Amino acid sequence: MVRTDIAVEKMPSGKAPVGVKKSERGTDYCRVTEVRIETADASQKLGKPQGRYITVETGNLSQHPEKFGEVADIIASEIRSLCHADGDILVVGLGNTDITPDAFGPLVVSRMVATRHLDDELPDGHELSGLPKISALATGVLGQTGIESSEVVRAVCDRIKPRAVVVADALACSDSARLGCTVQLSDTGISPGSGVKNSRRELSQKTLGIPVVSIGVPTVVDMHTIVESITGKEPSPETPNMMVTPRDVDRLVSRAAKLVGFALDRAFLPDFSFEELEVITEG
Repeated sequence: MVRTDIAVEKMPSGKAPVGVKKSERGTDYCRVTEVRIETADASQKLGKPQGRYITVETGNLSQHPEKFGEVADIIASEIRSLCHADGDILVVGLGNTDITPDAFGPLVVSRMVATRHLDDELPDGHELSGLPKISALATGVLGQTGIESSEVVRAVCDRIKPRAVVVADALACSDSARLGCTVQLSDTGISPGSGVKNSRRELSQKTLGIPVVSIGVPTVVDMHTIVESITGKEPSPETPNMMVTPRDVDRLVSRAAKLVGFALDRAFLPDFSFEELEVITEG
């Protein structure tokens, strides 16, 4: 069975199924495809929850994109279209920093500009007073902490009461050409680890009671999926499987996290220029 987190890879070729709308937009260097799953029947057929799935396809993210700022702003615009919340935002990075292909989420939050604490630390009338309250959290993984990521996020949400949560995580794809070239956003939340058959409790509006937007970059594809896509035949269950990742995955993950981190900052802190954010995050 072909395994993928990418919604457009679940779409059959040709006309979109009943209950699904597909549209494309973008520029000559950045193509945006949106898939809207609108019915329960279509959700069951595609194996994805109802909602919006947006893929932004650009150049290889292991290279620094020539249009880095423009691509970040396109992703930022898509984030705002999904989030529908102003003010308090919690950005959560899922994944394991000790496993490079899974380090995308924690690296994203490490590049975020967290602002929730500033009003308590700055004098009244300071030019940075009144900024949107952005919090950033890396949860670790169950094997490291003994705590489900969903439990950590739920406890933090109960305490700080954000208006929305954005979850960053590495994804799996079925087409190796998509590795490190695609960013997927969705308003349906996420089940951590589902791409590598290690699915944990989901993070979604249903479980948290507030909007949950997921954003991810595919960093792995499993070998059985590659074999099936090339041969058209399902490998024998006795054939050992493994996860395949690009040779330069360390650079890919680092630069993809930088791009998505900038996009999140631009989405929620639009008063900061690209140059100002670059100084803050790189300084």
